Amino acid sequence: MDLTIKIAHLYGNMMNTYGDYGNIVALRYYAKQLGIAVNDEVVSIGDPLEISQYDFMLFGGGQDYEEKVLAPDFQSKAKHMKDYIENDGPMLAVCGGYQMLGDYFLMANGERIEGIKALPHYTLNQPDGRFIGDIEIENITTGEKYHGFENHQGRTFLGSNESPLGNVVTGNGNNGEDGTEGAIYRNVFGTYFHGPILTRNGNLAKRILEIILTRKDPVTDWALKLKNVPAEFF
Repeated sequence: MDLTIKIAHLYGNMMNTYGDYGNIVALRYYAKQLGIAVNDEVVSIGDPLEISQYDFMLFGGGQDYEEKVLAPDFQSKAKHMKDYIENDGPMLAVCGGYQMLGDYFLMANGERIEGIKALPHYTLNQPDGRFIGDIEIENITTGEKYHGFENHQGRTFLGSNESPLGNVVTGNGNNGEDGTEGAIYRNVFGTYFHGPILTRNGNLAKRILEIILTRKDPVTDWALKLKNVPAEFF
């Protein structure tokens, strides 16, 4: 089957502090097992966002400085982003990207930056600390466990229409208080996992890939095809 997945790497020239591009590498690896090509391109400040061109979006993490710099441009793309999300467009948002999809977030110095309000979470700061270390979570719907590394100053609290990516087994997660990590809204996956998350968790990579492929070709049983592809650690 001649299929190509096209990925928008949002602000990939600015928001890739912890190698979050590796999530695209992981999707390409699993897609290759099915004979499917993956192409990606950076969509950054001043670039148009033609949502109809993309099958998946990655928005990685960065520092407060980069987030503040790109925030006005991201606001200019808000309507397109909301349309993409509400039409079940698949997306992975990591750390800063995860925060910027929400209502607002506080930087380390307490300055408030408005998110695009596509998702209902909000993020507070930690004036004197960070959550750093290995983390394990369990998805309550699928029973899958995900492993990773968290390094974030923000404390994110989910909104009423979001479910967590998983419940914390070890580590801190979204805020160190309610035992949740990450968020799922429609086909958007938010997380604080660096490492990157899809290179260490082939089960989640295949889950997202199934969503992408089913939207492109709903006739094929992609779940069955992916079942035969080993979920390897890189």
